[in-house]
Amino acid sequence: MIKLHLHLVSDATGETIHSVARACMSQFGDVESVEHNWALVRTKAQVEKILVNVAENPGVVMFTLVNETLRRALQDGCTATHTPCIPILDPILASLASHLGVKSLGKPGMQHEMDAEYFQRIDAMTFALTHDDGQAVANLANADIVLVGVSRTSKTPTCIYLANRGLKAANIPVVPNIDLPPELFALDPVNGPLVVGLTTDPNSLVQIRRNRLRMLSEDDETDYIDPEVVREEVIMARKICAQNNWPVINVSRRSIEESAAAILQHLERRRRDEP
Repeated sequence: MIKLHLHLVSDATGETIHSVARACMSQFGDVESVEHNWALVRTKAQVEKILVNVAENPGVVMFTLVNETLRRALQDGCTATHTPCIPILDPILASLASHLGVKSLGKPGMQHEMDAEYFQRIDAMTFALTHDDGQAVANLANADIVLVGVSRTSKTPTCIYLANRGLKAANIPVVPNIDLPPELFALDPVNGPLVVGLTTDPNSLVQIRRNRLRMLSEDDETDYIDPEVVREEVIMARKICAQNNWPVINVSRRSIEESAAAILQHLERRRRDEP
C-alpha cells in the first residue's frame, strides 16, 4: 500500500477540492491518502504555514486559489521543494473563458454567496427535515420529489442530498399493516411532485436492519429482520409503486449520490415530457 500526503488548499470552504480529490484518489486502489485540509486561505502568512507543513509531509498539493499573489507564492514554494502543485480548476476556467470570450472574476468563494440559490437550498433542507418519515403530509403537494420505500432504503439521506441541490424532497415509509397517507395518492401525477419508489435486495436489507438494531442495542428477535417478512415488505412496496406508475430505483448497490442522480434523471425526463 502506497501512502500519499495530499495537501488540499482552498480559498473557500474546500468542498470542491475535497470532492475532486476523493474522486481522483478512488481510482488508485493501492494508495492510502492522508489528507491535509487547508480552507479559507486568504493571506500569504497562511500559505507560508502550509508550505512548512508540505515540507514536513512531502506529497502532492492540489489547490483552488484564485488570488494571483497567493497562487504564485504556493507554486513557487512547491517548486523549491520539488512538490507537485496542481491547480484543479485552471483547465476548466481557461476553456470556459476561451469559449465565452471573457475573463473569470477571480473572486474566492463565489459559489457560497448568500444569493437566491443559497436560500433556496436552505428552504429545501428545512422542507426535507420537516417532511421526513411521513411527517407533515398535509402540504405534500409542495414537494418537488416524494420518495416511498420500506424502512432502511436510504430515503432520508437521499432527501437531504437532494435538498442540497435545492429540491424539496419528502419521504413516506411503507410499513406493514399501516395505510399510506391519502395525500400521497391525491398528488397530481402530471403537475405534482415526482413520486419515486426506493427498493433494495431483501437479504441485504435484513443485514442492514440487523446492524441497525445492534447499534441501538435492541432485541433482534423481531419481524423487522425476519427474512420472509422483509421479503414480503419489499414485494408489497413494489406492487404499490407499480399500481401507481411510480418509477422504482434499486438502491442495493448504489451510493446516495448515485441514487440521487437516477432520481434527477427521472425528474429531468418528466420535465422534458411536459407540454
